[in-house]
Amino acid sequence: MTESARRLDVVFAPDTVAHRGTAEEVVGRALDARGLTGEVTFAADTSDLQRAVRTAASRGEFVVVPGAGASFTAPARGAIRVDFGECEADRSDGIRAHIRGRGLDGLRFAVDSWYHHRFHPGTIVHYGDDPDQRAELRVPNDTGPFPVAVLIHGGYWRPRWEFDLMDGLAVDLTARGYVTWNVEYRRPADGRWAAMTSDVAAALQAAGSVPQADPGRVVILGHSAGGQLALRAAADAAAVADGAAVRPALAVSLAGVLNLRLADERRLGAGAVADAVGGHWADDRATYQRSSPLHRLPLGVPQLVACGEGDEPDLLEMSREYHAAAAEIPDDVTLIEGPGDHFAVIDPASEIWRRIAGAIDARVRPRTA
Repeated sequence: MTESARRLDVVFAPDTVAHRGTAEEVVGRALDARGLTGEVTFAADTSDLQRAVRTAASRGEFVVVPGAGASFTAPARGAIRVDFGECEADRSDGIRAHIRGRGLDGLRFAVDSWYHHRFHPGTIVHYGDDPDQRAELRVPNDTGPFPVAVLIHGGYWRPRWEFDLMDGLAVDLTARGYVTWNVEYRRPADGRWAAMTSDVAAALQAAGSVPQADPGRVVILGHSAGGQLALRAAADAAAVADGAAVRPALAVSLAGVLNLRLADERRLGAGAVADAVGGHWADDRATYQRSSPLHRLPLGVPQLVACGEGDEPDLLEMSREYHAAAAEIPDDVTLIEGPGDHFAVIDPASEIWRRIAGAIDARVRPRTA
Protein backbone atom coordinates (compact mmCIF):
# COMPACT_ATOMS: atom_id res chain seq x y z
CA MET A 1 0.00 0.00 0.00
CA THR A 2 1.32 3.44 -0.95
CA GLU A 3 2.32 5.98 1.66
CA SER A 4 -0.35 8.37 0.36
CA ALA A 5 -3.04 5.80 1.20
CA ARG A 6 -1.94 5.92 4.84
CA ARG A 7 -1.70 9.71 5.05
CA LEU A 8 -4.14 11.71 7.20
CA ASP A 9 -4.50 15.48 7.26
CA VAL A 10 -5.54 17.23 10.49
CA VAL A 11 -6.62 20.87 10.18
CA PHE A 12 -7.10 23.26 13.12
CA ALA A 13 -9.01 26.53 12.90
CA PRO A 14 -7.40 29.56 14.57
CA ASP A 15 -7.41 29.64 18.38
CA THR A 16 -8.77 26.11 18.86
CA VAL A 17 -5.89 24.80 21.00
CA ALA A 18 -4.08 26.30 23.97
CA HIS A 19 -0.70 24.77 23.09
CA ARG A 20 0.09 23.60 19.58
CA GLY A 21 2.93 21.33 20.59
CA THR A 22 0.68 19.25 22.84
CA ALA A 23 -1.93 18.84 20.09
CA GLU A 24 0.81 17.75 17.68
CA GLU A 25 2.06 15.20 20.20
CA VAL A 26 -1.41 13.71 20.65
CA VAL A 27 -1.91 13.43 16.88
CA GLY A 28 1.59 12.04 16.38
CA ARG A 29 1.18 9.29 18.94
CA ALA A 30 -2.17 8.31 17.47
CA LEU A 31 -0.75 8.17 13.94
CA ASP A 32 2.26 6.13 15.07
CA ALA A 33 0.00 3.64 16.87
CA ARG A 34 -1.80 2.93 13.59
CA GLY A 35 1.26 3.03 11.33
CA LEU A 36 0.05 6.19 9.61
CA THR A 37 1.67 9.39 8.40
CA GLY A 38 0.05 12.78 8.44
CA GLU A 39 0.26 16.53 8.25
CA VAL A 40 -1.00 18.92 10.94
CA THR A 41 -2.03 22.42 9.84
CA PHE A 42 -2.83 25.32 12.17
CA ALA A 43 -4.71 27.90 10.12
CA ALA A 44 -3.77 31.54 10.69
CA ASP A 45 -7.17 32.96 9.74
CA THR A 46 -10.45 32.07 8.03
CA SER A 47 -9.02 32.25 4.52
CA ASP A 48 -6.09 30.08 5.51
CA LEU A 49 -8.51 27.57 7.05
CA GLN A 50 -10.48 27.38 3.82
CA ARG A 51 -7.32 26.79 1.81
CA ALA A 52 -6.14 24.08 4.21
CA VAL A 53 -9.53 22.35 4.11
CA ARG A 54 -9.56 22.35 0.28
CA THR A 55 -6.05 20.88 0.19
CA ALA A 56 -6.89 18.20 2.76
CA ALA A 57 -10.17 17.32 1.03
CA SER A 58 -8.37 16.82 -2.27
CA ARG A 59 -6.58 13.87 -0.68
CA GLY A 60 -9.70 12.27 0.86
CA GLU A 61 -11.36 12.22 4.26
CA PHE A 62 -9.61 14.37 6.85
CA VAL A 63 -9.90 15.58 10.45
CA VAL A 64 -10.97 19.16 11.16
CA VAL A 65 -11.17 21.15 14.40
CA PRO A 66 -13.31 24.15 13.37
CA GLY A 67 -13.92 25.54 16.87
CA ALA A 68 -16.71 25.09 19.39
CA GLY A 69 -20.08 25.97 17.94
CA ALA A 70 -18.62 27.01 14.59
CA SER A 71 -20.66 26.19 11.53
CA PHE A 72 -18.72 24.09 9.12
CA THR A 73 -19.53 22.72 5.69
CA ALA A 74 -17.29 19.84 4.73
CA PRO A 75 -16.33 19.21 1.12
CA ALA A 76 -17.89 16.27 -0.69
CA ARG A 77 -15.10 13.84 0.23
CA GLY A 78 -15.99 14.20 3.91
CA ALA A 79 -14.48 15.02 7.27
CA ILE A 80 -14.29 13.91 10.87
CA ARG A 81 -15.13 16.89 13.06
CA VAL A 82 -13.58 17.25 16.52
CA ASP A 83 -14.75 19.60 19.25
CA PHE A 84 -12.92 19.36 22.56
CA GLY A 85 -15.87 20.54 24.66
CA GLU A 86 -19.45 19.33 24.74
CA CYS A 87 -21.75 20.68 22.03
CA GLU A 88 -24.63 19.63 19.82
CA ALA A 89 -23.88 16.92 17.28
CA ASP A 90 -23.04 18.17 13.80
CA ARG A 91 -25.08 16.00 11.41
CA SER A 92 -24.51 18.17 8.34
CA ASP A 93 -23.62 16.68 4.99
CA GLY A 94 -19.99 15.78 4.66
CA ILE A 95 -19.42 15.18 8.38
CA ARG A 96 -19.06 11.41 8.72
CA ALA A 97 -18.30 11.50 12.42
CA HIS A 98 -18.43 14.23 15.06
CA ILE A 99 -16.26 13.51 18.08
CA ARG A 100 -17.08 15.95 20.86
CA GLY A 101 -16.71 16.45 24.57
CA ARG A 102 -13.65 14.22 24.94
CA GLY A 103 -11.05 16.93 25.40
CA LEU A 104 -7.79 16.88 23.48
CA ASP A 105 -7.93 13.07 23.52
CA GLY A 106 -10.71 13.42 20.94
CA LEU A 107 -7.90 13.72 18.39
CA ARG A 108 -6.84 10.14 19.15
CA PHE A 109 -10.39 8.91 18.67
CA ALA A 110 -10.57 10.80 15.38
CA VAL A 111 -7.39 9.16 14.07
CA ASP A 112 -8.73 5.73 15.07
CA SER A 113 -12.05 6.45 13.35
CA TRP A 114 -10.25 7.49 10.16
CA TYR A 115 -8.11 4.35 10.27
CA HIS A 116 -10.97 1.90 10.77
CA HIS A 117 -13.12 3.45 8.07
CA ARG A 118 -10.26 3.90 5.62
CA PHE A 119 -9.22 0.27 5.71
CA HIS A 120 -12.36 -1.52 6.95
CA PRO A 121 -15.34 0.50 5.72
CA GLY A 122 -18.88 -0.33 6.77
CA THR A 123 -22.34 0.65 5.60
CA ILE A 124 -24.63 2.88 7.68
CA VAL A 125 -28.15 1.46 7.97
CA HIS A 126 -31.02 3.29 9.69
CA TYR A 127 -33.38 1.23 11.85
CA GLY A 128 -35.57 4.27 12.69
CA ASP A 129 -36.33 7.81 11.58
CA ASP A 130 -34.11 9.68 14.05
CA PRO A 131 -30.54 10.39 12.87
CA ASP A 132 -29.19 8.53 15.91
CA GLN A 133 -31.20 5.39 15.12
CA ARG A 134 -28.50 3.89 12.96
CA ALA A 135 -26.04 1.03 12.90
CA GLU A 136 -22.87 0.34 10.96
CA LEU A 137 -22.94 -2.95 9.09
CA ARG A 138 -19.91 -5.00 8.11
CA VAL A 139 -20.15 -8.36 6.33
CA PRO A 140 -17.33 -10.93 5.98
CA ASN A 141 -15.82 -11.61 2.57
CA ASP A 142 -17.23 -15.11 2.33
CA THR A 143 -20.43 -17.01 1.72
CA GLY A 144 -23.10 -16.78 4.44
CA PRO A 145 -25.22 -17.09 6.35
CA PHE A 146 -23.02 -15.76 9.14
CA PRO A 147 -23.47 -15.46 12.89
CA VAL A 148 -24.26 -11.91 13.96
CA ALA A 149 -22.53 -9.73 16.55
CA VAL A 150 -24.63 -6.80 17.79
CA LEU A 151 -22.39 -4.21 19.47
CA ILE A 152 -23.67 -1.71 22.05
CA HIS A 153 -21.24 1.02 23.08
CA GLY A 154 -20.93 2.53 26.54
CA GLY A 155 -20.08 5.97 27.91
CA TYR A 156 -22.38 6.18 30.94
CA TRP A 157 -25.36 6.84 28.63
CA ARG A 158 -24.00 10.29 27.75
CA PRO A 159 -24.26 11.76 24.22
CA ARG A 160 -20.57 12.58 23.77
CA TRP A 161 -19.73 8.87 23.52
CA GLU A 162 -20.78 7.19 20.28
CA PHE A 163 -20.41 3.93 18.42
CA ASP A 164 -16.90 4.72 17.20
CA LEU A 165 -15.84 3.21 20.56
CA MET A 166 -16.70 -0.22 19.17
CA ASP A 167 -15.07 0.13 15.74
CA GLY A 168 -12.09 -2.03 16.70
CA LEU A 169 -14.25 -4.92 17.89
CA ALA A 170 -16.49 -4.61 14.84
CA VAL A 171 -13.50 -4.95 12.51
CA ASP A 172 -12.04 -7.83 14.53
CA LEU A 173 -15.31 -9.78 14.72
CA THR A 174 -15.98 -9.28 11.01
CA ALA A 175 -12.56 -10.77 10.28
CA ARG A 176 -13.53 -13.71 12.51
CA GLY A 177 -16.57 -14.45 10.34
CA TYR A 178 -19.37 -12.45 11.97
CA VAL A 179 -21.76 -9.99 10.45
CA THR A 180 -21.26 -7.01 12.75
CA TRP A 181 -24.01 -4.53 13.61
CA ASN A 182 -22.49 -1.60 15.53
CA VAL A 183 -25.41 0.25 17.08
CA GLU A 184 -25.98 3.93 17.78
CA TYR A 185 -29.01 5.00 19.80
CA ARG A 186 -30.83 8.12 21.00
CA ARG A 187 -29.98 9.89 24.21
CA PRO A 188 -32.28 12.94 24.19
CA ALA A 189 -32.70 15.24 27.17
CA ASP A 190 -36.27 14.08 27.78
CA GLY A 191 -37.37 10.44 27.88
CA ARG A 192 -33.75 9.40 27.60
CA TRP A 193 -34.04 6.06 29.38
CA ALA A 194 -37.11 4.90 27.47
CA ALA A 195 -35.57 6.05 24.17
CA MET A 196 -32.35 4.14 24.74
CA THR A 197 -34.14 0.98 25.81
CA SER A 198 -36.51 0.97 22.85
CA ASP A 199 -33.73 1.80 20.38
CA VAL A 200 -31.47 -1.05 21.50
CA ALA A 201 -34.42 -3.45 21.38
CA ALA A 202 -35.34 -2.27 17.87
CA ALA A 203 -31.72 -2.47 16.68
CA LEU A 204 -31.43 -6.03 18.00
CA GLN A 205 -34.51 -7.12 16.08
CA ALA A 206 -33.38 -5.27 12.94
CA ALA A 207 -30.10 -7.21 12.98
CA GLY A 208 -32.04 -10.38 12.19
CA SER A 209 -33.14 -9.02 8.82
CA VAL A 210 -29.64 -8.21 7.58
CA PRO A 211 -28.85 -10.12 4.37
CA GLN A 212 -26.48 -13.06 4.94
CA ALA A 213 -27.18 -12.95 8.69
CA ASP A 214 -28.35 -16.02 10.60
CA PRO A 215 -30.97 -14.73 13.10
CA GLY A 216 -30.62 -17.95 15.06
CA ARG A 217 -26.97 -17.22 15.89
CA VAL A 218 -26.93 -13.71 17.35
CA VAL A 219 -24.61 -12.55 20.11
CA ILE A 220 -25.19 -9.14 21.71
CA LEU A 221 -22.18 -7.48 23.31
CA GLY A 222 -22.24 -4.34 25.44
CA HIS A 223 -19.37 -2.41 26.96
CA SER A 224 -19.66 -0.52 30.26
CA ALA A 225 -23.07 1.18 30.28
CA GLY A 226 -23.68 -0.68 27.04
CA GLY A 227 -23.41 -3.89 29.06
CA GLN A 228 -26.53 -2.85 30.96
CA LEU A 229 -28.35 -2.04 27.71
CA ALA A 230 -27.27 -5.27 26.01
CA LEU A 231 -28.23 -7.62 28.85
CA ARG A 232 -31.51 -5.84 29.39
CA ALA A 233 -32.32 -6.16 25.68
CA ALA A 234 -31.52 -9.88 25.83
CA ALA A 235 -33.75 -10.33 28.88
CA ASP A 236 -36.59 -8.40 27.24
CA ALA A 237 -36.32 -10.45 24.02
CA ALA A 238 -36.38 -13.69 26.01
CA ALA A 239 -39.43 -12.54 27.98
CA VAL A 240 -41.66 -11.81 24.96
CA ALA A 241 -44.67 -14.10 25.37
CA ASP A 242 -44.99 -15.08 21.70
CA GLY A 243 -41.22 -15.12 21.19
CA ALA A 244 -39.13 -12.32 19.71
CA ALA A 245 -37.97 -12.74 16.11
CA VAL A 246 -34.38 -12.41 17.36
CA ARG A 247 -33.51 -13.98 20.68
CA PRO A 248 -29.77 -13.81 21.37
CA ALA A 249 -27.90 -17.08 21.60
CA LEU A 250 -25.48 -15.29 23.94
CA ALA A 251 -25.41 -11.97 25.85
CA VAL A 252 -21.98 -10.57 26.68
CA SER A 253 -21.15 -7.95 29.31
CA LEU A 254 -17.80 -6.27 28.76
CA ALA A 255 -17.08 -4.47 32.06
CA GLY A 256 -20.80 -3.80 32.27
CA VAL A 257 -22.75 -1.68 34.75
CA LEU A 258 -24.79 -4.67 35.91
CA ASN A 259 -26.20 -3.49 39.24
CA LEU A 260 -27.90 -0.14 38.77
CA ARG A 261 -28.83 0.20 42.42
CA LEU A 262 -25.19 -0.14 43.47
CA ALA A 263 -24.02 2.18 40.70
CA ASP A 264 -26.54 4.81 41.75
CA GLU A 265 -25.85 4.57 45.47
CA ARG A 266 -22.11 4.93 44.86
CA ARG A 267 -22.67 7.74 42.36
CA LEU A 268 -20.56 6.07 39.70
CA GLY A 269 -19.76 8.26 36.71
CA ALA A 270 -20.50 11.38 38.77
CA GLY A 271 -24.12 10.36 39.21
CA ALA A 272 -24.54 9.03 35.68
CA VAL A 273 -27.24 6.48 36.54
CA ALA A 274 -29.66 8.97 38.13
CA ASP A 275 -28.97 11.45 35.31
CA ALA A 276 -29.91 8.82 32.71
CA VAL A 277 -32.83 7.17 34.49
CA GLY A 278 -34.24 10.49 35.69
CA GLY A 279 -34.06 9.73 39.40
CA HIS A 280 -32.38 7.68 42.10
CA TRP A 281 -33.08 4.08 43.13
CA ALA A 282 -35.00 5.26 46.18
CA ASP A 283 -37.32 7.35 43.99
CA ASP A 284 -38.05 4.89 41.16
CA ARG A 285 -37.36 1.30 42.16
CA ALA A 286 -39.64 -0.14 39.48
CA THR A 287 -37.61 1.36 36.61
CA TYR A 288 -34.33 0.31 38.21
CA GLN A 289 -35.53 -3.27 38.71
CA ARG A 290 -36.74 -3.54 35.10
CA SER A 291 -33.46 -2.12 33.84
CA SER A 292 -30.76 -3.60 36.08
CA PRO A 293 -29.40 -6.91 34.72
CA LEU A 294 -28.76 -8.21 38.25
CA HIS A 295 -32.40 -7.65 39.14
CA ARG A 296 -33.58 -9.38 35.93
CA LEU A 297 -31.99 -12.74 36.72
CA PRO A 298 -32.58 -15.36 35.44
CA LEU A 299 -32.05 -13.66 32.11
CA GLY A 300 -33.37 -16.48 29.94
CA VAL A 301 -30.34 -16.60 27.63
CA PRO A 302 -26.72 -17.74 28.16
CA GLN A 303 -24.42 -15.01 29.44
CA LEU A 304 -20.72 -14.22 29.36
CA VAL A 305 -19.42 -11.68 31.88
CA ALA A 306 -15.93 -10.25 31.37
CA CYS A 307 -13.92 -7.60 33.21
CA GLY A 308 -10.29 -6.54 33.39
CA GLU A 309 -8.57 -7.04 36.72
CA GLY A 310 -7.25 -3.49 36.52
CA ASP A 311 -10.68 -1.96 35.92
CA GLU A 312 -12.43 0.29 38.43
CA PRO A 313 -12.99 -1.80 41.58
CA ASP A 314 -16.73 -1.08 41.55
CA LEU A 315 -17.14 -2.47 38.03
CA LEU A 316 -15.01 -5.51 38.78
CA GLU A 317 -17.06 -6.14 41.91
CA MET A 318 -20.29 -5.83 39.93
CA SER A 319 -19.16 -8.40 37.36
CA ARG A 320 -18.22 -10.84 40.11
CA GLU A 321 -21.44 -10.18 42.04
CA TYR A 322 -23.52 -10.75 38.92
CA HIS A 323 -21.72 -13.98 38.02
CA ALA A 324 -22.12 -15.36 41.55
CA ALA A 325 -25.84 -14.50 41.63
CA ALA A 326 -26.50 -15.97 38.17
CA ALA A 327 -24.55 -19.15 38.92
CA GLU A 328 -26.46 -19.67 42.17
CA ILE A 329 -29.86 -19.61 40.45
CA PRO A 330 -28.39 -21.55 38.51
CA ASP A 331 -28.23 -19.69 35.22
CA ASP A 332 -26.01 -20.36 32.20
CA VAL A 333 -23.20 -17.89 32.90
CA THR A 334 -19.43 -17.75 32.40
CA LEU A 335 -16.98 -15.31 33.98
CA ILE A 336 -13.74 -14.21 32.29
CA GLU A 337 -11.17 -12.02 34.03
CA GLY A 338 -7.72 -11.06 32.86
CA PRO A 339 -5.11 -8.31 32.81
CA GLY A 340 -6.11 -4.87 31.66
CA ASP A 341 -8.12 -1.76 32.40
CA HIS A 342 -11.65 -0.73 31.48
CA PHE A 343 -10.88 -0.67 27.77
CA ALA A 344 -8.88 -3.90 27.51
CA VAL A 345 -12.11 -5.84 26.98
CA ILE A 346 -12.74 -3.91 23.73
CA ASP A 347 -9.13 -3.90 22.55
CA PRO A 348 -8.67 -6.53 19.79
CA ALA A 349 -4.96 -6.79 20.67
CA SER A 350 -5.52 -7.65 24.34
CA GLU A 351 -5.19 -11.07 25.92
CA ILE A 352 -8.58 -10.83 27.60
CA TRP A 353 -10.35 -10.01 24.34
CA ARG A 354 -8.82 -13.06 22.66
CA ARG A 355 -10.24 -15.22 25.46
CA ILE A 356 -13.62 -13.54 25.17
CA ALA A 357 -13.68 -14.02 21.40
CA GLY A 358 -12.78 -17.69 21.81
CA ALA A 359 -15.63 -18.18 24.26
CA ILE A 360 -18.06 -16.47 21.89
CA ASP A 361 -16.88 -18.65 19.00
CA ALA A 362 -17.46 -21.78 21.06
CA ARG A 363 -21.08 -20.71 21.55
CA VAL A 364 -22.23 -19.34 18.23
CA ARG A 365 -19.81 -20.15 15.44
CA PRO A 366 -20.83 -23.01 13.15
CA ARG A 367 -18.97 -26.27 13.47
CA THR A 368 -17.12 -27.24 10.34
CA ALA A 369 -17.19 -30.80 9.05
